[in-house]
Amino acid sequence: MNISYNWLKEYLQFDLSPQETADALTSIGLETGSVEEIQTIKGGLEGLVIGKVLTCVSHPNSDHLHLTTVDIGNGEEPLKIVCGAPNVAAGQKVVVATIGTKLYSGDDVFTIKRSKIRGEESFGMICAEDEIGIGTSHDGIIVLPDEAKVGMPAKEYYNIKSDYVLEVDITPNRIDAASHFGVARDLAAWLEQAGKPYKLTKPSVEGFAVDTQQGGIEVIVENREACPRYSGLTIRDVTVKESPDWLKNKLLLIGLRPINNIVDITNFVLHETGHPMHAFDAAQITGNEVIIRTMPEKTKFITLDEEERELNENDLMICNSEEGMCIAGVFGGLESGVTEKTTDIFLESAYFNPTWVRKTARRHGLNTDSSFRFERGTDPANTVYVLKRAAMLVKELAGGTIEGDIRDIYPVPIERAVVYLSYDKTKKLIGKEIPKETVKSILNSLEIEIENETDDQLTLRIPTYRVDVTRDVDVIEDILRIYGYNNVEISDSLKANLSIQMPADRKQKLQTLISEQLTANGFNEILNNSLTKKSYYESFETYPASHCVPLVNPLSNDLNVMRQTLLFGGLESIAYNRNRKHGDLRFYEFGNCYFFDAAKKSEENVLAPYSEEFHIGLWICGKRTHKNWAAAGEQSSVFELKAHVENILKRMGISGNQVFFETEQNELLSAGMSVKTHKRTIGFFGIVSPKICKKFDIDTEVFFAEMNWDLLMKESEKQSVRFSEIARFPAVSRDLALLVDKEITFAQIRKIALKSEKKLLKQVSLFDVYEGKNLPEGKKSYAVNFLLQDEEKTLNDKQIDNVMQRIQKSLEEELGAQLR
Repeated sequence: MNISYNWLKEYLQFDLSPQETADALTSIGLETGSVEEIQTIKGGLEGLVIGKVLTCVSHPNSDHLHLTTVDIGNGEEPLKIVCGAPNVAAGQKVVVATIGTKLYSGDDVFTIKRSKIRGEESFGMICAEDEIGIGTSHDGIIVLPDEAKVGMPAKEYYNIKSDYVLEVDITPNRIDAASHFGVARDLAAWLEQAGKPYKLTKPSVEGFAVDTQQGGIEVIVENREACPRYSGLTIRDVTVKESPDWLKNKLLLIGLRPINNIVDITNFVLHETGHPMHAFDAAQITGNEVIIRTMPEKTKFITLDEEERELNENDLMICNSEEGMCIAGVFGGLESGVTEKTTDIFLESAYFNPTWVRKTARRHGLNTDSSFRFERGTDPANTVYVLKRAAMLVKELAGGTIEGDIRDIYPVPIERAVVYLSYDKTKKLIGKEIPKETVKSILNSLEIEIENETDDQLTLRIPTYRVDVTRDVDVIEDILRIYGYNNVEISDSLKANLSIQMPADRKQKLQTLISEQLTANGFNEILNNSLTKKSYYESFETYPASHCVPLVNPLSNDLNVMRQTLLFGGLESIAYNRNRKHGDLRFYEFGNCYFFDAAKKSEENVLAPYSEEFHIGLWICGKRTHKNWAAAGEQSSVFELKAHVENILKRMGISGNQVFFETEQNELLSAGMSVKTHKRTIGFFGIVSPKICKKFDIDTEVFFAEMNWDLLMKESEKQSVRFSEIARFPAVSRDLALLVDKEITFAQIRKIALKSEKKLLKQVSLFDVYEGKNLPEGKKSYAVNFLLQDEEKTLNDKQIDNVMQRIQKSLEEELGAQLR
């Protein structure tokens, strides 16, 4: 949250520098990450001056450029400037960027230089709105009123202010400090205990008055659980226009975009008091009544961002007599917002149930300044004050008359929490005895009322804005942070023993082992969110959307289901890195995948349809090696990925003779293989489908492997460590050229061969595949090497021939293989 230093000092007079203020806030739990000097417009319009166009003629070498002379009031010769704006003319007052001026566009910086344009020299630039950051128009140059003074710096003309902005990190429990006055109130407590002079002033609303007692829009609260308090006020005959500079500058400094005076006032009051507000166009409130209620399931509603949303029956809505106008506490509606045509407004200041707001915001994937505060708990006692504050600003900046009394529906007031504080417990938890008078002084500075006091205990009434304080330990924490953590000494008698014993977990050990192996081979580990988009799984049979585990209250529509595969998270990581010019990537990830199978539903076990698996994923894309003096660069390939898969299996003790690769039919892959053992499929690998890559804006091949780690563990557990002497007797190699049907895979040949000879056959490998001329149609040729070895004696020709004949016969009978 951004806090303006100058704005803060409007409520709290004190003598700390911006950096000292940041340090003080950090010491009391409002961690301040940075202090930045900033202008309301980037660059502060330095180098820009008001000028007058003296002459303007057509450029001799262009049909759209003009040659101008501009007086910038420096007493020197007018500047010659080439200008391409269609609206430039002699006699105009304009904004001129002189040579050396820096203009900003986002993170880009453009420096004005002396230049020659179509043969004519130019010594500056006449500026448009968007070029200097005061607007978005680029239709032409800025033409100022005749009263504009030639030679005046543009920063003075536009009243550009400089300030310091403190970036305060508000923890979820400290929503009371999510405003300028909230920070000022907390800082005042610290100044009190530090003995530093200060004066805290809350903006007064004593001048508030109703102009007309009669009339006004009525309020009806139908759902009082979701809306315990609702306050509203009608103001007629307002003028919606641009906000004054002081208001626009305040909003710009904290990163908000000014819209119009009414909307800007509600944003100003929000960041002043921490209490969200909303302004409705009263002309859109049909029936002259505001109704707070829920709406039927699947009702359509268009929000301010022009998105149509489908409402849930538990979404609280602000309605007129016919339809919804606003999602309560979250987001306004498109039709009921204030525009330049608005003349009458209805101001809302309410207290909504935090749970209702939080669930609605999550359901629709919305996170607004209002929902951020409402879902953490605003001050229910503050609604009328905030309404009066905003109404007075509206009358000051937009005119109008207040019609009717404030409508304040608050049937069951929320009581202030009562906490009993023991001095003994305070000493025990803090580790130091703080004087009772100091404790009471701190409580008083925090506006915590002491209702009753004994020698041992205090009875306290907590302010309604401190929703985080409900127990004595919460109060003790407040006492400690204001007293100062650094003021509590560590006792010399304090002793501690730290003992860490890593669990002997085989799964974790193997995971670490494989991580080290992959890292040594150039891989980087990634960790993606197990929540993902349901849309990723549309139109897939391997991972159908119906098998996704949905979230009841998703954080957003981009995170609405649990993942079934690691693939998509890795592709997001690849796309992110490639967009930042990192194209040669090796990733691996360990993570859970989740599945739902409706066919397994059971009344006895509600979890029966759900399952969870632990997977490992590998991704490779880009170049395997780069061009150097010794070799040309080499692209990665699916065979490189296969080698890494095999190395993982070997490292886990799963020998090559137990693993088979078969063609994988999988929509995720344009070509792929499944990884199998004798009894189960443990994974797959291949080339990711180009259609899928295109969805992620990846324009290169991606190779992906995914294996079920739980199944790998089971296979690994079966393997016993066997020790044997290095073979003393020579191995014998034999080759066969086999003619088989095109559908036959090498994995099938290897499997049959190993089954035919279990003792002497040590290895079966493929060294050539041929398809083409001189072969019968529908056939292909495999050149296969067989390695034979007897660990007890040297093999003779007869033994070798017998083994090869047995293998050949098995291949002929089971696969129809023929020798070429």
